[in-house]
Formats: sequence, structure tokens, C-alpha cells
Amino acid sequence: MDDRPSPASGAFRLGWEEWVSLPKLGLPALKAKVDTGARTSALHAFDIEPFGPATKPKVRFAIHPIPGRDDVSIPCSATVLDRREVTSSNGEAELRYVIGTDLEVGGRRWPIEITLTDRGSMAYRMLLGRQALAEDIVVSPGDSFCQPILDYEAYHSAEVKHVAPDRTLRVAVLSREANNYSTKRLVHEGEKRGHVVEVIDTTRCYMAINKHAPEVHYDGRRLPRYDAIIPRIGASITPYGTAVIRQFETLGTYCVNPSEGITASRDKLHAHQVLARYRIGMPETAFAASPKDTSNLIGLVGGAPLIVKLLESTQGKGVVLAETKKAAESVITAFRGLKANFLVQHFVKEAAGEDVRCLVIGGKVVAAMKRTGAEGDFRSNLHQGGTAETVRITKAEREAATRAAKAFRLDLAGVDLLRSEEGPKVLEVNSSPGLEGIEGSSGKNIAGLLYDEIEKRVRPRPARRKTATRTT
Repeated sequence: MDDRPSPASGAFRLGWEEWVSLPKLGLPALKAKVDTGARTSALHAFDIEPFGPATKPKVRFAIHPIPGRDDVSIPCSATVLDRREVTSSNGEAELRYVIGTDLEVGGRRWPIEITLTDRGSMAYRMLLGRQALAEDIVVSPGDSFCQPILDYEAYHSAEVKHVAPDRTLRVAVLSREANNYSTKRLVHEGEKRGHVVEVIDTTRCYMAINKHAPEVHYDGRRLPRYDAIIPRIGASITPYGTAVIRQFETLGTYCVNPSEGITASRDKLHAHQVLARYRIGMPETAFAASPKDTSNLIGLVGGAPLIVKLLESTQGKGVVLAETKKAAESVITAFRGLKANFLVQHFVKEAAGEDVRCLVIGGKVVAAMKRTGAEGDFRSNLHQGGTAETVRITKAEREAATRAAKAFRLDLAGVDLLRSEEGPKVLEVNSSPGLEGIEGSSGKNIAGLLYDEIEKRVRPRPARRKTATRTT
């Protein structure tokens, strides 16, 4: 039942200019010109870009809501209702995207259709045409601001976080394995939330590097702007994969894990040097290039038994347990013969073939599992036949995991800990942790928690204040 008042019983009055809000677009305050001579409403927009499937197209754009303040920019997105040719007051015809959104004026809210066009040179960021006016609305051409006056301060206040909409994001998952569990979960969870998620094969990206307009190309076309990049970079392509991520970073795209953090975490020697710099507990570790230093190298980690580990080992591959000094010398000699880069590490015997994987998202441990190696195997990796079960971690383990992820500036990390007599020791920091084992053991929606972090990071934020007098 429509309980709006009829014109006779008390019309809703608007002046020729009014303060309005578009809450679904995250625009809490706009000064609009009300023009009954114009049929169609228009909203200032730039960087207008369609995206999404052809059957359900969307459009993304940005708006400078405050005239004269190009430093305040709000990103928006909406479903496309139509593309329509609109003739402006100066007689020029333009093909515009038409979107649907809610208009709020004086505490009253109703749906409208609005076209997108660049009104950057105009005093009013929005034109309200007669098609958007309900039957009971009366416009008084000689009056201004018949409804309550708003303030551009809304864009500087922390309260803007609460009015920011759940806008559709364009997300790219950099992965060469579109059909593995983790990639499929990231795509499914993102699409379930209404986002557009694309899987991009990292090795098929190529880059145009210049100071004016750096670009990333893929299969013969320039890739569009993404709100976020989720890197799933395999160890075999780390150098090229991180180069692609650096290019997206140059473009200003939010990358869940930065290129520097991925590079450092992949190189075991570099990773342990980072952990040492931040005084994070880890097994005693040593590295040397000369074969003359083998005995000293073994002694630095407390002697045998010890672990010999390739610097870029993954999933337990390239990791050997040497139980005696003679065995250690043989393994080291063999690795050097292959000209492989490796390190040696103290063997934490009391861990008994178990470790704890802590999944860290946005600086918080969101799930943890205990991994136990297959019978007779000191490695606990699931890829080597290990098993996983949920585990309750201690405060010290939680702190070690979060500090390790922070040291590499990773917003998504799998931190592997050993439980030693001296407390937790970080064994590895994984920048592309698999989701299957941790989701299965914990029963948590890890992909969803990652999207929570992405949405928090890329939604509109309060703009910094400008010292000059604000435009009102």
C-alpha cells in the first residue's frame, strides 16, 4: 500500500537546488540541481567502464562529489539498466549508461534511474530530472533547499565508512591452475557476493612499461582496472609472477600480497633473515657457499640430526633429514654437486613430525590446523601424505604467526610453526597457502574471510582534509 501523501494532503516540496544522498553508491552528500525541464536525471562520473557478463552487465565509475576537490574521489559500481542516447541542453547527443539507485532527500527515499556523464565542469554534480520525481512532489522554482541541508564534511568523517555500499568489485586471481580447489573457491565465493572474478594465467600476462600509462596486457588486449589482485604464484614462476604483481602495484591496484613479500618468503634464506631481523623464533639455521665450511656449517645448528633444505623447496620437496654427521656431509656434498642452493637447519625432534599451520588474514589468525606426517616421515606436508586436524593454539603461537605475516607484509599467509621446548618456532611463511586443508579441518569459510578483508581494504575511505576553505 502506498502511504505517500497526495499533493492535496501535503505535497513534498523541493527547491530548484537541494542536498541529496545516493546511499547505494556510497554518496552521503551531493548538491543537485532540480530541473523539471529535463526528462532524464544525470550524475557526474568519470573513468566509466563496463564489466561483468553480457547477460548481467555492470558499470564501474568514479565521482568527485565536491566541486573543485579532485582529491576526493569515490569509486562506485551498479547494474546497467540500459544504454540510452541523451541530448543535453546545448543540443549535443551522447550515448550514456543508465543505472538504477536510491535517492534520499529530507529523510525520504525512493528508487530512480540516472544516467552517467562527465559533469566535472558544472557546479552541480547531479541533475534531477522530472522522470525521477514522484507525483506528490512539488518543485518551487523560486526556492532553494526546501529540505534539510547536508554537508560535504561527510566525506572527511570516519562515519563515511558506515555509509559505504557493498559495491561490486572486479577481482583477478593470478593463477595457472584454474581448476584447483583454492582457485575455484576464490572464484565461487567472490561471485556469490556479487563480485566479478576473473582467473588470469600469470605467464600469459605481458607488460607495457612507461612513465605515463603503464599497462598489463593479456591475450592481445589491455587488462582493465581491477579493484584487487589475489596472487596465486607458483614457485616455478616466482620471478615473472612477482614482476606482474609489481606492474599492478604501479597501477595502484590493491594486491593481497605484495611482490616483495612473495619474493622474500619464497627464498628460504631470505625468509629466515627477515624472521631474524624481527626477532621471531625459528630453528637455528646456517648457510655457506664453500665446501670447506661443511663441518662448521653442521656445528652452527647443533650437529646432527639436522635438516638440509633447498632454498626454494615447496610442499616438502627438496627437504632431507640427515640423522648423523656423516649422512649430513653426504647430503650437503650431493646438493653442492648439483650446484643447488640450500641451507641447513636444527632438527626439532620434540615436534615429532607435527607442525601447526596458522592461516593469517589481515593480521589475524583466522584458523589453525595441526598437520601430522605419514608414518615414518618427518615431513608433515599434506602433499606428502600427512593428515590435518583442527587445533587450539596458544597466545605465543598466535603472536608468532601474526608477527611473521606482518614482517613480510602479507595480508594472506600460511605460517607453519613447530612446537619446541623453547616455544613456537616459525618454520615457513607461505604466501600462497592452499585453502582445501584448512577449510576442511576448521570448517571455516576461509575464502569468505579473505573477501571480508578485500572489501574492507578497497571500499571508499574518509578523504584527508584540505587546509584551504571547503566549497559549500
